[in-house]
Amino acid sequence: MPGLLIKDLPSELHEKLRARASANRRSLSNEAITILERALHDRPRRLTLEEIDRLRVHPRRPLTQAIIDEARRKKR
Repeated sequence: MPGLLIKDLPSELHEKLRARASANRRSLSNEAITILERALHDRPRRLTLEEIDRLRVHPRRPLTQAIIDEARRKKR
């Protein structure tokens, strides 16, 4: 199995990782693997251009005046 060496890990970050690993009853390595798996697998994938075009034509929900007003209120 491949390995990973992290050089110059800030001591504050190391302490947070150690505390989190201890709280989850894991080793430092297992805790780091868990964090990396979640960070890399939980991200939604980017839409393709075809999917974006399809959503423009057939949106998931209709654009209502209430949605527009809410967006303006939030300055989006």
